[in-house]
Formats: sequence, C-alpha cells, structure tokens
Amino acid sequence: MFNNEAASISRATSVSRASKQGSTISRNQSLIKKNVAPQDLRPSDILIERFVAWKAIVKQLIAYFEGIADIENNIAKEYTKLGAVIQVPFRSGNQFLGEGGLQDIYYNIRDKTRVIADQHANLGRTIDSSIVQHLQKLRTEIKAHIKNVQNDTGKLATSVAKERELSGRMIGELATNISIFKNTPMGVTNKTDPYVANMAVTRQLQKQVHEENALQKSIIIMQQNSAHFEEGIVRAIQSAWQTYDEWQSRMSGSVQDTWHNLGISMASLAPDREWISFSARSDHLLDPETPLRNPETIQYPSKEDPSVIAVHTGHLERKKRFTRTYREAYYVLTPAGFLHEYNSSDPSNGHAPVFSLFLPACTLGPPSSTSAKSHKFHIEGRKDGTGTTKSGSFKLPMSGGQHAWSFRSRSREDMMEWWNDIRMLCARYLVASEQMDRGGPVEAAVRSAGYVSEEEEEEDDEGSSIEEEEQEDDDDLYQDAVVDEDEVPPSYTHPAKNSGIEVGQNGYAKRARRG
Repeated sequence: MFNNEAASISRATSVSRASKQGSTISRNQSLIKKNVAPQDLRPSDILIERFVAWKAIVKQLIAYFEGIADIENNIAKEYTKLGAVIQVPFRSGNQFLGEGGLQDIYYNIRDKTRVIADQHANLGRTIDSSIVQHLQKLRTEIKAHIKNVQNDTGKLATSVAKERELSGRMIGELATNISIFKNTPMGVTNKTDPYVANMAVTRQLQKQVHEENALQKSIIIMQQNSAHFEEGIVRAIQSAWQTYDEWQSRMSGSVQDTWHNLGISMASLAPDREWISFSARSDHLLDPETPLRNPETIQYPSKEDPSVIAVHTGHLERKKRFTRTYREAYYVLTPAGFLHEYNSSDPSNGHAPVFSLFLPACTLGPPSSTSAKSHKFHIEGRKDGTGTTKSGSFKLPMSGGQHAWSFRSRSREDMMEWWNDIRMLCARYLVASEQMDRGGPVEAAVRSAGYVSEEEEEEDDEGSSIEEEEQEDDDDLYQDAVVDEDEVPPSYTHPAKNSGIEVGQNGYAKRARRG
C-alpha cells in the first residue's frame, strides 16, 4: 500500500510537471514566490496548483448535480400539472360507470401521476440536501488545504530567503576583507580579519542549510498529507455518485412499477363494458332490428296526382342539329306536354333534363311507313307547321327561325306508341295518306317534278332532318288537337278492361276505317 501511494504521488508529480509548468496566476498568489527562486521551491507550487485544479473539478461536479436536482424538480412540477389534466369524476353525467369502469382507471391515473411527481421531487431534494452539500463541504476543505500549504511552506520559505540573502552578503564581505588583507595588510582590523569573516560565513551557511532542510522536510510532509487528502477527495466524489446512483435507481424502479401497474389497470377493462352499461341505461338508442326506410314507400301530398305521372318513358334517338347523326337518350313524356331528354335512364338521380320540347306549341309529323327502313317521326317547333305526307319531313319558311326535330325508334311498335302518345299533346298532328305504287312512266314524271321515293328519302334523311323540297300544303290532312280545360292530363292510351274496345298488336285501340 505504501509503495502504491508513493507511486501515485510520483505519477501526480510527473503529470504536473509535464502539463503546463504551473499557471502564472497561482505562482503570483503563492506566498513563497516573492523571495525564493521558482526552481528552488517548485514542489510547493505544484501542490498548490494541483489542488486549485481539484477545486475547479469539484465545482463542476457541484454544478452538474445542481442541474440534475433542477431537472428532477421541474419534472415533478410538470407531472403535477399533468395530473391536474385528469378531471374526475367525469363531467359527462351518467355517460360512464361510476365504479368498476373507465372512471376508476382515470382516478388511478391521476393519483399515480401525483405519486410519480413526488418521487421526482424527493430525488431532487435528496440531491440538494445530501450530494450537493457534501460536495460543497469538500470544496471548502480543498480551499483550506491550499491555504495550509501556503502558510506552512510560506514562513519557512521566507526564512530560507533571508538566510540566503545574508549568506551572500557575508560571502561578499569575506571577499572584500581578503582583498584588503592582500593589498593593505596594516589596515586589517579584528573584525575584518579574513579568518573571523570566514568563521562567520561558516556559521551562516550552517544556519541557512538548517532552514533549507526544515523547508524540505515541510514540503515532503505536505506532499504526503496532500496524497492522503487527494484520496479523500476521490472517495468523497465516489460516495456522492454512489448516493445519487442508489437514489436514482430506487426512484426509477418505483416509477417503472407505477407505470406497469397503470398498464395492468388499463388492460383489465373490457372494451365493451362501458357500452353495455350505457346501452342498458339509455332509452334513446335505436334497435338494430329496425328496418331501413324505403323512399318509394314515402307518402306525401300530390304523390299520386296524374300530372306527376309520366305518360311515356323509354329510349329514342334524336338527330343532332349540326353533326346530323343520331344519338340515343332516355326520354320522358309528361302530362304537362313536355318531352324531356335525360342522359341517364333514372331521372330521379337529381340531374335536370338536357333537352325539353313543349309539345302544345309544336306540330307532329306522321310516322314512317311500314316499309321504311327506319322508324322515325318529326316534330316541328310551331303550331301551324306544314309538311309532307310521306315521312313527316317539314318545309320551313325561309324567314322563320323555327326548327324541326327528328326522332327514331328501335322498332315500329315502339315508334307507334311514342307517336300516339305525343299526338295527344301536340297542337296539330299530320296523318299520312295510304302508300301508293308509284312505278312506271308516272314515277319518272313525278321524280322530274321533285318527288322523292320512300327509300331515297330514307337515305337523304340520314344527312338532314329537314326536307328541302317544295310540295303543296296538305291542309286537309291536319287535325287540331282537342284541349279541354276540365280534362285531366293525358296518360297512357291503353283502354280499360271489359270496355269493348278492340286492342291491336301494338297495345293501342284499333282505329275504325272510314269507307
């Protein structure tokens, strides 16, 4: 053990020498600096510098633990605020169980959070009251030790300096007396006798050496004391850290157990416990077996009014005005006299009609003949429209701004259904005459006059919905639509059962032939 202490002292001395050769400030503060050369009293300065460094190190550790104490105190404050966030009992009235439910868990969270805050606060107080104060006391002891080194070696160093100065002066006087003796032997006195002066120098040197030996012994003793004192410093620092480690581990373990218990408490709650209790208490929850409402079964005023029931619905093709091509769409014929076009086959989806035609202000042309390739009819946008009797094409006045629209159906039966329903709403409608055989030389003559056959008209009509030919007006074929103000809006033309009216293959009443 002795050898280890000596080795540690020698290592400390070598490190100090190799480091910076001492600071100028500590040297100037040293009491032994003013009268003694630095090389003669270096060991004492090294001791002072070393413990000045120890004082700074301990001061840093004090600041470190003070910072930890502040952190723990701040954590305790934050946890205290955090615990106040949990407001129990709940303000939601009878929404949750009073006992055995989520509210009990929240009580536990609030209380355990306060416990965690107290544990952090206790650790902060322990650091302040135990560790920091212990280190501050250690720093005070280091300062006292530095003062002792300065005081103990300072007096001896001052004495050595005086003796060395006196010895130098007496050696100089000895040299002067010897010079006088050699130059003027008759001028030597009893006090300036070189022998007497030399004896005085010998006594002075003995006294000087005695003081130097005393200083050396003092420094050696101080070095030994410093070595033991430094061991005490290290043990004090280790003890402070061990104390912090024990308290911090204890606190961390307690906090971890608290969090673990909170987790167990939270996991113990059945996910459906609160809902089952709530549904049992509440009288306003819907029965899961309650059937959903059907919009079609909703009854409201005027739902069954004849004016809101479509007369005819289905798909038709309408010739576009500029591209002159047919495009199929969904059409609805209403009792109000409108023929609406929709993009979708479900008009109830909320979209407005993309095209509407008010039939009471229009003239309906005749349907195409049975021998025609396509099944179509035309509607002119004016009440007094005129047209041909072969396929319903209209001629329009050159100055008028009216239009005619061509509609085409998938089958003749479908076309006739549309035509019969539309003619009930139009202002006028045109009935085609019976088809005649136009062969032979008469046909050629008629062609030269501008007559177009049914097949040729079908081909031409693919490019235009309006015939550009000139023909005579067939006013005798027009029939004005009958409008009765007291009559209900028209509907489908199907006759009632057992009415005695004969129904044809197309579903409409057969017309009586006139002789």
